Amino acid sequence: QVQLVESGGGLVQPGGSLRLSCAASGTIFSIRAMGWHRQAPGKQRELVADITRGGSINYADSVKGRFTISRDNDKNTVYLQMNSLKPEDTAVYYCNADGFPDGSSWYQDVSYDYWGQGTQVTVSS
Repeated sequence: QVQLVESGGGLVQPGGSLRLSCAASGTIFSIRAMGWHRQAPGKQRELVADITRGGSINYADSVKGRFTISRDNDKNTVYLQMNSLKPEDTAVYYCNADGFPDGSSWYQDVSYDYWGQGTQVTVSS
């Protein structure tokens, strides 16, 4: 059983910063990619940023230059540093991991999607 636990959300004024963390725990052999998605009220969930084990990074256009994703492979943890926050960044932020629960799944290249419970980020004055 794999669990993703997010932390770091909250209320911040426009222009402010927050840092989200997500740690994967439980039985997992290897994690290929980790990332953050967000869902605002009345909107679909969208990718914010993701990072592979090797360090390749992908950002949504709306956060480029403001958000920075990083990862600690030894700790199975991913971070999202969010700067210059805007009201339109308000959403529930979900951590995601694409991983292999055991050596067999890794050998067969059969990965699974894991999701955190989400953490609320509110940008408002």
